[in-house]
Amino acid sequence: MKFVAQRVLCATLTVDDQLVSEIGRGLVVYLGVKTGDHITAVKKIAEKIAKLRVFSDEAGKMNLSVKDIGGEVLLVSQFTLYGDARKGNRPSFTDAARGDEANPLYEAAVKELREVWDIPVKTGIFGADMHILQKNEGPVTIIYEV
Repeated sequence: MKFVAQRVLCATLTVDDQLVSEIGRGLVVYLGVKTGDHITAVKKIAEKIAKLRVFSDEAGKMNLSVKDIGGEVLLVSQFTLYGDARKGNRPSFTDAARGDEANPLYEAAVKELREVWDIPVKTGIFGADMHILQKNEGPVTIIYEV
């Protein structure tokens, strides 16, 4: 399991020109699930997202988490994080979990962040063609893999 987290001032997610989710200051997190991932990876991923200190404190140091600042998370499933473009120019997605394996783990990550870490989480629509507008802060981008 892998994520790319970006610190944002705000973000919106639409599907078919309809607003699905919107957050203020917080993190947009793109989550990829690999074939064979388990619930233990979900717990590690959620903890890392919750505790990731990428927001500035009063001294200007990145020392605060999304929870510390009262921020939100927009969690977006993104199988393309497991795209492999080492051979040729068209990525292979053989490592990415299929929807029936990935969606339950994505939903478990949403639930873990909300219920265990008490973080407001907004989502996209699994498998949909989503359009995401985000106003990055910094920019700050963190990549993490379990």
